[in-house]
Amino acid sequence: MKSSDADILIIPGWSGSGPDHWQGRWLAKLSTAQLVEQEDWYKPARDAWASRIVAAVRAATRPVVLVAHSAGVSAVAHAAEYLKPGEVAGAFLVAPASETAKRAIPGMEQAFTTHRRERLPFPAVLISSATDPYCTQDEAKALAEAWGAEFVDAGDSGHLNTESGHGPWPDGLLRFAGFLRGLSAVPQKQIQS
Repeated sequence: MKSSDADILIIPGWSGSGPDHWQGRWLAKLSTAQLVEQEDWYKPARDAWASRIVAAVRAATRPVVLVAHSAGVSAVAHAAEYLKPGEVAGAFLVAPASETAKRAIPGMEQAFTTHRRERLPFPAVLISSATDPYCTQDEAKALAEAWGAEFVDAGDSGHLNTESGHGPWPDGLLRFAGFLRGLSAVPQKQIQS
């Protein structure tokens, strides 16, 4: 699959991703990318964030690929509960926030703080850094295993955000292209009435 064959849904975490963040750059660069807008980027609410993702998936006209960062990864896992097999072609999950770290974020809804531990109904890759201050690699590996996601060690890369020097993140874009190529061809999405 090529990026032009998919609706790429960008799902930022707490506070959103600005134009210098790799997600903001991908949004500007990839012609089929679109932002899943949340009502309040500073007060993540499990049901509200998950329902926005589900609505964006169901509004898509091509196969859907989710690209999530930090608390956005948690939102994808919560949304997966409401998604049917085949609605999402794959998910590219980067730098999940740990359950402990999320409790420290002001405005975070308590229900958002516990990760779902069921297998995702779509192929996924989870990328984690050995030096991420918001999630240990042991926790990220456990999440990847529970979700049935491929685990990728990003080395000494911090939280894989602008502050850690990952504005452009060319290695991530190459990894994403490889992930897309590995997704099996999915027929044109059927528009449901």
